[in-house]
Amino acid sequence: MIAFNLNEHKIHHIHLIGIGGISMSAIAEVLLSHGYRVSGSDIRDSNILQKLRQHGGEIFIGHAAENIQNPDLIVYSAAIKDFNPERIRAKELNIPQVDRAEMLGQIMKKYDKAIAVAGSHGKTTTTSLISLLMEYAGLDPTILVGGELDSIGGNIKIGKSQHFITEACEYVESFLKFFPYIAVVLNIDEDHLDYYKDIHHIKDAFRRFVALVPKEGFLVACHDDTEVQEIYEAASCNLITYGIRTAADFVAKDIVFNEEGYPAFNVTYKGENLGKFHLGVPGLHNVYNALAAITTSYLLGIDAKTISNNIHRYQGIHRRFDILGEVKGARIIDDYAHHPVEIKATLEAAKQYPHKKIWAIFQPHTYSRTKALLKDFALAFDAADHIIITDIYAAREPEDGEINSKKLVELMDPKLEARYMSGFETIADHIYEKVESGDLVLTMGAGDVYRIAEILLNKME
Repeated sequence: MIAFNLNEHKIHHIHLIGIGGISMSAIAEVLLSHGYRVSGSDIRDSNILQKLRQHGGEIFIGHAAENIQNPDLIVYSAAIKDFNPERIRAKELNIPQVDRAEMLGQIMKKYDKAIAVAGSHGKTTTTSLISLLMEYAGLDPTILVGGELDSIGGNIKIGKSQHFITEACEYVESFLKFFPYIAVVLNIDEDHLDYYKDIHHIKDAFRRFVALVPKEGFLVACHDDTEVQEIYEAASCNLITYGIRTAADFVAKDIVFNEEGYPAFNVTYKGENLGKFHLGVPGLHNVYNALAAITTSYLLGIDAKTISNNIHRYQGIHRRFDILGEVKGARIIDDYAHHPVEIKATLEAAKQYPHKKIWAIFQPHTYSRTKALLKDFALAFDAADHIIITDIYAAREPEDGEINSKKLVELMDPKLEARYMSGFETIADHIYEKVESGDLVLTMGAGDVYRIAEILLNKME
């Protein structure tokens, strides 16, 4: 990491290696909006890169030393290693290089009201909810979200105000390079154990994150989460809490679910009733996400009526309880859940949805996570009637040799209808043969398990 300030240095031309990724392309678009000359490279062309070209980006397909044409700064994504030919060339030319997170942090410094949403679960949904509420309140924020949000037509929206919002991921302590005016902490759980030693190491990172908020800023925190409570003392800013079970500042009460599992609830702020709120996404976990969004929006000066009139307009984001269609009268839903806590929450939401039987098809994500949380994964599927575990999606990791999906199935309660199956076509054929009208088929995982849902739906064409 180099010490630099985007606002002070004479930086005019920025080159992004791996510019086609969802986060890197968003950063490129923000930089273009601020008047920087932006170039970049990626291994293949895409609609994202075509959009950047239309906005003035200079795009190279493939990584090569000659793509480095005297930029003032290099930004690289997590997938780009130091032996990349462009990084090697930049080093030879003594061009400063920073990673994606550091650049995002420098962009945040350009905004007076930068919001960073952190937590082990729910970041994308909560960021999307806050973004939508700011949009409908006329605050015109700049938005960077980790998924496709229909209301802004993608994962980024360039605003003209001093409001900025993005997700703050704790992996490899990336969020410690941010400069938030408002930090939102949704929850703290054991995850990313290929980097963190244990929950204490994770909490230490979150303590350092909330310490970044200036004294006049705000920490919005879930008071129901005991791990979150333990980081309060690290913050020197204003603390605002929310919860359901505890005496928080903002509290959701009288929670009810309609026949499709969508919640409605009253919210009080320090005892004062702010009214009733209806959500357009299912599950108790989304009540928590919505409470975080309501709390943050209230701090931004958005009145309770504007919040309650618009929060139901959020209908979800790609791969978050994404209702894809029907096969033989069975509803097909896809979700990004890849942690035991997320799986439980998603299955609880599915139980609220009209169904005969729930089919849970899970693709574990990374060997390290599966190994570290194996016992928790084995206990996460009790709400499902049929469970299929497919092969582990390795992502950034080499094959472990010690852990596999069969071991997860073997650890599950033998009373559960659980099995290991390999091959998406095989799994789709099995489900198509056995599924009945009124069933709910739920694919879960952070890899490419959604392809099973696509194969199933294609069988109906």
